[in-house]
Amino acid sequence: MVAAMQSLVAQLRRLADQISTIIVGKRSQIEDGIACLLAGGHLLVEDVPGVGKTTLAHALAVSLGLSFSRTQFTADLMPSDLTGVSIYERGREAFVFHPGPVFAQVLLADEINRAGPKTQSALLEAMEEHQVTIDGQTRKLPEPFFVIATQNPTDQLGTYPLPESQLDRFLMCITLGYPDRASERALLAGTDRREAIAGLGAVMTPVELQAAQRQVLQIHAAEPLLDYLQALIAETRNGRWFAEGLSPRAGIALLRAAKARALLDGRDYVAPDDLQAILPQTVAHRLVPVAGAGRGRREQVRAMLEAVALP
Repeated sequence: MVAAMQSLVAQLRRLADQISTIIVGKRSQIEDGIACLLAGGHLLVEDVPGVGKTTLAHALAVSLGLSFSRTQFTADLMPSDLTGVSIYERGREAFVFHPGPVFAQVLLADEINRAGPKTQSALLEAMEEHQVTIDGQTRKLPEPFFVIATQNPTDQLGTYPLPESQLDRFLMCITLGYPDRASERALLAGTDRREAIAGLGAVMTPVELQAAQRQVLQIHAAEPLLDYLQALIAETRNGRWFAEGLSPRAGIALLRAAKARALLDGRDYVAPDDLQAILPQTVAHRLVPVAGAGRGRREQVRAMLEAVALP
């Protein structure tokens, strides 16, 4: 059992190493993305255009050996453009279903907040139930199934803020930010990122990924750790930091993400450091700071984290 886990951890590190050759200087964000997929969640990447959001999603899919489709969200995108449509074919004298891009193991929803609320909501059933209902018929999506969505800052023209119900479906929200000087020089001097992705091989297979996801569920969380988790959740609900606190579903998601982070670090148990490391990425997009806080969501989460004593 120990040898098998060590082998899995080494494989996950090779996965992060490979993606780091494409997304240079962003190791922590890459590991967050891997942890999110290990935990079976969907990933939201929020940042300005051009910093590598789409490239990260594509590199993750290729390195995990998953089928990949990309949809550019625009104001005129319709729900059927995502899920597919039944078209009458005269030769068959019947309606034939033509699946949309959601029928892939990784769906990249590029600039998701440029589409209208109706199209954004079309993803809800797919993200939560891993199925879509079309013309009264339920169709299963492939397994594993992930949505990796990119989002531009909401103060840019032509964006629609994601509703809270959809934000809650994303296990994690990360930002990439601008590269440091050395990383940017490597990007400028290196090959085109799209050509580099085309040369990548799969470090894991979908079957191995699903086995790793099952391993995440076996990571142990001790009673004091659960006490600490509940203290953090309770702190979000006392009205001091946020307008509304975390839901029980968010608490479960946070624990799952922390277990995935522990596995990446080669441990079979969750430590308080895992919760602290993963907390802003997992909960900040679900919370709204109280009026007059004077901080952004992530900064408010970090301030709250410092106020909660370790077990």
